[in-house]
Amino acid sequence: MTTEQEWAEDRLQFGLGLPGSDDPADLAAATGPLAGEFVRLAQALAGESTVRGVLLRVVEVARRAVPGADLVSITLRSPAGFTTPVETDELATRLDELQYRLDEGPCVEATRTAGLGLTFSADLGRHGEYPRFGRAAAALGVHSVLAVGLFPHGGDAPRMGALNIYSHEVGGLDEVDRDIALVLAAHAATALAATTACTAAELEAAQLREALSSRDVIGQAKGILMERRRISADEAFDVLRAASQSLNVKLTRVAATLVERRAEL
Repeated sequence: MTTEQEWAEDRLQFGLGLPGSDDPADLAAATGPLAGEFVRLAQALAGESTVRGVLLRVVEVARRAVPGADLVSITLRSPAGFTTPVETDELATRLDELQYRLDEGPCVEATRTAGLGLTFSADLGRHGEYPRFGRAAAALGVHSVLAVGLFPHGGDAPRMGALNIYSHEVGGLDEVDRDIALVLAAHAATALAATTACTAAELEAAQLREALSSRDVIGQAKGILMERRRISADEAFDVLRAASQSLNVKLTRVAATLVERRAEL
């Protein structure tokens, strides 16, 4: 079992860079648990054939490799908007979706930032980078965040997504964590580019399936409300939307819960 001290020393070595020598002994001395994570990630990604499989691998490694990472998610961006297909915790999705609604925050900005596409805040509640999102995130107990844009095209924005890492602590993510996130994002982008399933058509098809499924369950929930409350379709949708905003839960989840528990209501 790797100790916290070994992780700390290896993270420091990672930030400083490997030695300039090609001597196997020097390289062996410079590697450790973090290097092992990246090697295993590369091996695992080589065997993945789906977008979701690649993204799940990346968030799992990010959660282990970044000590301050309490929550990890990935944002995907399309003409229809932003989505969070994978996360390590539901709170990460709530934070992502809050940024989508506000059109403000690191995971949104990372998809639009040229160069490395790196965005960061060490104290969301007090710093002014993201005033509306920062206050809301701090109220939910999340105080540090970093995001790295995915799928860079020659360093230009906009990108197709972002890797998002959240910490409950003020200053919970440091410069070495940012370096690790950049390497993880590069792994993800490379793997997705090499995956035959990672095509615009495949992403659009997945989003279409999700949209059709969501529309179906929302339609069922509206029908239940219309019958029970004797209201119009528009009024039923307003009831669902108000519940979604009040509970800070996705509208489709509110609709699905209503459909699943209609016999109890």
